Amino acid sequence: MPDTKICQGCKDGAAFPVEFTMAFHPIIDLPRQRIWGYEALVRGREGQSAWSILSAVTDENRYAFDQACRVKAIDLAGEKLKGDARLSINFMPNAVYEPRACIRASLAAAARAGFNPNRIMFEFTENEQMTDIAHVSKIIEAYKHIGFITAIDDFGAGFAGLNLLSMLEPDVIKIDMELVRNIDSHARRHAIVSGIATIGRDLGLTIIAEGIERHAERQALADLGITLFQGYLFARPQLETFSMLDEIEGLAA
Repeated sequence: MPDTKICQGCKDGAAFPVEFTMAFHPIIDLPRQRIWGYEALVRGREGQSAWSILSAVTDENRYAFDQACRVKAIDLAGEKLKGDARLSINFMPNAVYEPRACIRASLAAAARAGFNPNRIMFEFTENEQMTDIAHVSKIIEAYKHIGFITAIDDFGAGFAGLNLLSMLEPDVIKIDMELVRNIDSHARRHAIVSGIATIGRDLGLTIIAEGIERHAERQALADLGITLFQGYLFARPQLETFSMLDEIEGLAA
C-alpha cells in the first residue's frame, strides 16, 4: 500500500469531542519483584471514570478516539516511564482500517517521545464482538512484524474464548478478573484457569492474571505457575503517573 493512501476513517471520521488523559495500572512480575509493565486506562482530565469518556465514542469518531488514546499514552510514557517496563494500550480492532496505515500516528509518537516500540503492547478485548476475525488476525500479524507485543484482554469472558485463541496468534493473554475472583475457594474457576494456564504455556504465551484483590487469589494463581499479576491488591491506577516498586503493596505473602 502506498504511503500516501489515507484511510477513509481518518479522512472522513469526526474528531473526538471530549478531552481525556490516561491513568496507568502496574503489572507485577511477582517472582522477580519488579514491574513488568503498565496498562494505560482512559480517564477524564480531572480523573473522571473511563465510562465518562467511552460513552462519547460513536461509529463516526471511533477511529479518532482510538488514535488519540494511543498517542496520549505514548506521549506520557515517553515523558515519564523510564527503564524497560512495557506500556500496554487498549485498542479497538473495529477502528483499525488498514493496520500499517493506522499505526503511523503511534510510530510517530514513539519516535517523537524516544520510546522504543518494542516496549509497546496492544491489547484487544475479547468482549468486543469482532465481525471479521481475518482482519483482526491481519492486525496482529502486522503489529508483531513491526515489533509490538499483542495481547488478548479479558480472556475467558468474551465472545469466542478458546476458538478465538485457535485462530489468532497473540503473544499474551490476560485472564479475566471474573475467572480469578475467589479462585482460592471456587473449584470450577480454579479448574478453568488451570486449563488456560496449561494451554498458554503449551502455546508459548505470556499469561497475566488481572483483577487480583486478595492475597489468597494471588497465591492460588501463583500455585498454578502464573507469575504476572495486575489488580488493586498491588496498586490502583494513577492519573498520569507510573507507580514505583516501593509504592506497590501485596508483594509479600
